[in-house]
Amino acid sequence: MVRQSAGILMYRRTGNDHEVLLVHPGGPFWRNKDLSAWSIPKGEYGEGDDPELTARREFGEETGMVLEGELQSLGSIRQAGGKLVTGFCIEGDFDVTGLVSNMFEIEWPPRSGRLQSFPEVDRAGWFSLDVAYGKIIQGQRPLLDRLRQMLGGKIG
Repeated sequence: MVRQSAGILMYRRTGNDHEVLLVHPGGPFWRNKDLSAWSIPKGEYGEGDDPELTARREFGEETGMVLEGELQSLGSIRQAGGKLVTGFCIEGDFDVTGLVSNMFEIEWPPRSGRLQSFPEVDRAGWFSLDVAYGKIIQGQRPLLDRLRQMLGGKIG
């Protein structure tokens, strides 16, 4: 069975350009990673679940913000590991200093027998589309391309 995720790419206008909101995964594995490590706020859903409702829920769980307004579809992409990601976009704003993420537990350090809690998302940031292209996980770059097309810009 194919793993499926749904997420939201929030964007805002900045003068004659646009910026997108990306989140950085929390936990020790991602702590020192930056390029090709950021993501859209997203999460997995099961067969029969509504991707848009999942995307809204996950956005809230990873940022602390309840989204209102209509989402536009960016379609689905397949990441290198095989996961199918359904993307949506919405114009909006989010104060990254107000980030509130849900937590997860893992054994850390490995084989220590100690469980530690980490935020699912440890930070969020606004990036121009060009900068975001280097920050986002490679498999999600097509979502940036699709947003750029929707906004009337050139790809690349």
